[in-house]
Parts: sequence; C-alpha cells; structure tokens
Amino acid sequence: MRIGKIVKSNTHVDYVCQVYGPGEIVNPSPAPEEYAFGTFVRAGLSTDAAYPQVTSEARSPGSYLVGLIYSTILMNPEFGNLGPRLSPPADLEVFSPDYLREQATLVGVVAVGQVTPDGTHQGVPRLAAAVGTEVEAMSADEMRDFHTAPSGDGLALAYAPLLLAQGDPLMPHLLLNVVNRLVDLFPDQARQLAVLRGNLAWKTAVTPAE
Repeated sequence: MRIGKIVKSNTHVDYVCQVYGPGEIVNPSPAPEEYAFGTFVRAGLSTDAAYPQVTSEARSPGSYLVGLIYSTILMNPEFGNLGPRLSPPADLEVFSPDYLREQATLVGVVAVGQVTPDGTHQGVPRLAAAVGTEVEAMSADEMRDFHTAPSGDGLALAYAPLLLAQGDPLMPHLLLNVVNRLVDLFPDQARQLAVLRGNLAWKTAVTPAE
C-alpha cells in the first residue's frame, strides 16, 4: 500500500511523510487505518545523490529504509481564518483545486534500520532517504524477514534501545505496539515477547507519573 512521500526530516532517523490525498495517486488514497500508529513502512534508498526525487530507476535494487509511524499531524491553513469566503468549498474544488491541497495529513516516521542486498541492519541506518521518496506499508513477510535473527533462527529486536533513547513519551507505547504485532509473526518466541511486553507495559504506566 502506497502511503505518501517524504517531505522533510528532523534528524537522521526522524522523517515527515505527507500522506497522499484524494486524486494524488491513481489508486484510492490510503485510509486512516493504513497509516495508523505503529505501522511498519519502507522507503526506497538511492545511491545516487543527483536524484532529489527518487524514482524506481534511481533506487538501489532491494535497498530500503525501515521505519515506524509514531505521530500524526493535521495541517489546516483555514483554522482561525474568520474572514469572508468568496466561494463555497464545492466551487473551490472546481475552480481552485490547489487551495484544497493546502490541507494535508503528515505522519512522523522513525527509522529503525535498513535492508540492502548485503543484508538487514537494525538500529541507526547508515543511509538516509531523499525528499520525494515514496513511503509504503510493509507486508507481513517483509516485517518477519526484518525481525529474523541473522542466524536465521529466532527474533531480533536490536532497535529497541534506539526507540527508548528518543526521549519521546510515545516511544514505549510504540515499542509495546511492535511487540504485540511480533507475537503473531513469531509464535515460537511468545514467551520471550511476553516478558518484554510486561516490562514495557510497566514502563508506559509508571513513566508518566515520574
């Protein structure tokens, strides 16, 4: 599922993605549940800095950034505008469609690793995505492959310290969301994940009270 495109970054691991609105892509624009909190996403990586707008031709084959949606921002320039409106919204849609596009939904994406032909890396990615890179939801198989230990047996969650070190009160909740999803992908690791889930549940309950 195509969700949107990268429009800026705040840090090397913190990106802002503008969600596709009605009419911006051929397929129906994504529904809110498709870019919900905790959604795993991928953004293609390019090895050619000459391409500010990354296309499929410019991407390094098989290379992409792995991220998690952790925040939503609604942009509405009309808020607080109490002046007279010369045209109703229905007329603006026909005569001034660009005006309506000023309203946008942005989602924050924290990068938790990258996948390249050389393998999978969890943690701070070495490469960064470019402005204009398309962001897509990851499939269950892609999520499973990303979290499979290098040995091919077991679960890897090496980016957990990276999330908790962000200092954002939402990050423990984000990691707890991830653990709940991994239980379905790795049923053999349910006992270990249950221990981690218990620790995170305690942290999310206690930290706000500190």
